[in-house]
Amino acid sequence: MFQEELQAKVDYITEADLNIYDSPECQGLSTQAQKGRYLQLMVETLNQTSVQVCLSEDNYPGWLLISDLNLLSPATEPLQTKSFSAAEIQKLLPSVIAFTQKAMQQPNYYLWGGTVGPNYDCSGLMQKAFGSVGIRLPRDAYQQEAFVQQVCTVENFDQKFLQPGDLIFFGTPQKATHVGLYLGDGCYIHSSGKDKGRNGIGIDRLSEQGDEVSRSYYKQLRGVGRVVSSYIPQKG
Repeated sequence: MFQEELQAKVDYITEADLNIYDSPECQGLSTQAQKGRYLQLMVETLNQTSVQVCLSEDNYPGWLLISDLNLLSPATEPLQTKSFSAAEIQKLLPSVIAFTQKAMQQPNYYLWGGTVGPNYDCSGLMQKAFGSVGIRLPRDAYQQEAFVQQVCTVENFDQKFLQPGDLIFFGTPQKATHVGLYLGDGCYIHSSGKDKGRNGIGIDRLSEQGDEVSRSYYKQLRGVGRVVSSYIPQKG
């Protein structure tokens, strides 16, 4: 794609899996765009290395390398959105859970910004698992926490409130920084980091009685939320 053909606020489709970066220098990965995702260019003018973009499905901003512009093509039809009822989502949760368990069986490691696989970050795994059945979630853990229906907080936490498929949020009192998927029987699956986690997808216990990793995350518990709808992107 040539620069003179670029248009801002117009949908393009990715022709390959692409990395989206967190700054114009394109040094740090922010997220990824799987082949077939929609994105928009935020500006028509480019710097020497990158252009600012926004992923259309989750309104997530970032920077794309100029060299990757040739992997975009103009969308021939608008982005399709689909609504789900809470009951419809409930029926799909076994498939969501199965996706995470299958992903765990593949060789993988924790990748900050990873959403394509086999290497994911925590919220990227959740987004991809729900996306595998057509349900959209926002990108980051704190955004997902704000989107879901609250089940309980750390102050009134009780496992009897939880259902398989709920999202478990961890972090500080101010912000969710990590998320996992509840499996039932006090266990959840998540992609955790190398330093204080399992460097990839694993299953931990939501308890003070688990191993060191489980206990570390349990101390950071913020609350639990339930996905009852599919995210509808805002028009730019």
